[in-house]
Amino acid sequence: MEELAVKIRICGRVYPMKVQAIDETCVRTASKLINEQAKTYSEKFGIHDQQDLLAMVALDCLIDTLKLKDGATRETQALTEQVNALARLVDQALTSTKYLSHSEN
Repeated sequence: MEELAVKIRICGRVYPMKVQAIDETCVRTASKLINEQAKTYSEKFGIHDQQDLLAMVALDCLIDTLKLKDGATRETQALTEQVNALARLVDQALTSTKYLSHSEN
């Protein structure tokens, strides 16, 4: 994989990074979203300390991540239950087919 040297700006500071070429757009988008969220917090709550802004953005991002993981876990559990129910139906169908074919002989 090709690595790129990029510089991203977060809350006025420049951070040089090496990223995989495939991840460059994601990294730049993440940087943009962090800056936008920090600006929103600054305007909405009157927070101007960069560390406080970054802490609030980090908390907000982690909350979103945890919500997504929780939702994915619930979806996975629901799908697993559906697959298990279908497997039981298939087993029942196969069992009743075997029973019918044996009783006909």
